[in-house]
Amino acid sequence: MIVLLDVGNSRIKLGWKHPSLGREPSVHAIALRPLEALPELLRKWLSALPIPATAACGVNVAGSVVGQRIEQVLQEYEAQIQWLLPIAKKFEVHNAYDNPEQLGADRWSALLGLAAHLKDAARTQAATSPVSASVLATFGTATTIDTLSPDLVFEGGLILPGPALMRQSLAQGTANLPLASGAGNNFPKNTLQAISTGVVAAQAGAVWRQCLIAEQHYATAPALFVSGGGWPEVEAEVRTRLAHLRITFIANPVLDGLARMAHQL
Repeated sequence: MIVLLDVGNSRIKLGWKHPSLGREPSVHAIALRPLEALPELLRKWLSALPIPATAACGVNVAGSVVGQRIEQVLQEYEAQIQWLLPIAKKFEVHNAYDNPEQLGADRWSALLGLAAHLKDAARTQAATSPVSASVLATFGTATTIDTLSPDLVFEGGLILPGPALMRQSLAQGTANLPLASGAGNNFPKNTLQAISTGVVAAQAGAVWRQCLIAEQHYATAPALFVSGGGWPEVEAEVRTRLAHLRITFIANPVLDGLARMAHQL
C-alpha cells in the first residue's frame, strides 16, 4: 500500500494506491491548523487503511515544519516517504520553466496527472481529432493557471490569489468592506454583490487570458481542465465567458500525478 499526500497551504489531501486494490475510491482531507492536531489525525487515517502502508509519495508546499511532522508519523508505520520534486522532464512531460526546480511541486505533479488524463482520452478519440493545447486552472488558496502544449511541454502559467483569499484581502485590508460571498451579478447593486462579482470576474478573466493566448499561439482552441475547492464559486462565470471551450473537471490532479510516481516506488 503506497500512501499519496498532497500537502497544500491549508489542508492535506490523502489517498492510496495498491497494485491489486487500485486507487482509493474517495480522498480524505485533514486541515493543517491547528498543526498540533495533525499527527493524531494522520495516525487515525493510516490505522484505518485496508492494508498497512509500506511507502508514501507526496508533494509539500506547506513548509519544512509540516513536512517533518508528517515524516515522523510515517516512520512510526515504517513507511518511508519520497517527496516529488520538479525536474526538467518526467514521463512524457517537459518542464520549460527557466529553472525547472523552482516550479511548485504541486503544480508539477498536477501536470503529470493531467498528462495521464490526456493519454487516456486519446485512446478513445478518433485519430482525426485535432490535438490542442491544454490549460489547467486550479482554484485553491492560490489559483494557478498552467498551459501544456500539444506535445506536452509545460509552457508556463499564472499564480494569483484564490477566490477566498481575494475576498479575505478586501475584508482585512480595508476599513469598510465586508467579507463577501455569493454568486456574481451582471450589474451589482450592493457592496456584497460588487465584491463577489469582482472576485469571480478576476478569476475568469485570468483563465480567459491564458486560453486566448494558447488559442492564438497554437491556432486551435485549447482544452480547459479545472480543479480545486474554489471551482464551484467561479464555475458559472468561467463557463459563460469561455462557452466555446471544452471544460473538464478533474477532482485530484496532484494525487493523479503522485499515483504515477507510486509505480516507481
